[in-house]
Amino acid sequence: MNHGLVAAMAQAGETADSLAGQIGVDPKTVQRWVSPGRMPRPRHRSQVAAILSRDVEDLWPDVLKRREPVWFRPWVDIEREALSLRAFQLAWVPGLLQTKAYARATVEGEGLSPSQADEVAAARTARHAILRGHGGPLFVAVIDEGVLRRSLYGDRTLMAEQVGYLVECAQLPAVQIHVVPSDVGMYPGLGGPFTIAEMNEGRVAYVDSQAQAQIVEQGPDLATLERRWERIRGEALPRGRSLDLLREAAASWT
Repeated sequence: MNHGLVAAMAQAGETADSLAGQIGVDPKTVQRWVSPGRMPRPRHRSQVAAILSRDVEDLWPDVLKRREPVWFRPWVDIEREALSLRAFQLAWVPGLLQTKAYARATVEGEGLSPSQADEVAAARTARHAILRGHGGPLFVAVIDEGVLRRSLYGDRTLMAEQVGYLVECAQLPAVQIHVVPSDVGMYPGLGGPFTIAEMNEGRVAYVDSQAQAQIVEQGPDLATLERRWERIRGEALPRGRSLDLLREAAASWT
């Protein structure tokens, strides 16, 4: 529990309902901010701090210790507040499901120093906590089968560990993993990866690319992604058959 936030609310005479009314969010959203590791989006942090007459760093000390790139932090904040996350990945294991070694390997060759690569990997694996803690989002991931078959620089041990971790994650209560099998052929997922977050206040999407990714909040773009998600999900195997495929793929790397 975020005892600093709870104490500040009590001292100011504020409740989840009263804060929610002033900020314009659902009371359940404020209640989640009290949980450890759950950090509001920047504008909400500033509003709460102003209402409680505290510094943001006093209410959420982890703000000063964040490891993820600055440009990516708004999406990490969205992940922490989300009710559900629906992610499609064409080429990589989704960041929320990557092992540290796999995460590090994905940024090798990007001009980062060894310490910077370690920071990126640590930031990604730190995000795993939202899938295992109480009150976290439901995470539904659809992955192209090629992700499970593609070696990272020929490192079979790394891939065995990563796909084995997917098998473990696929059995978590808050995680569903579906695989689009290789025999599907052409399908809408070939256009690239994206994630849709369901929030109390509506939907927000994250669209990845070769350049800096973007957060999408506009209706027409979100509607397009929603249609693509449904078509992609329709091509994927059911949860049980996907788990069988994950186990087979993990064994193939050993």
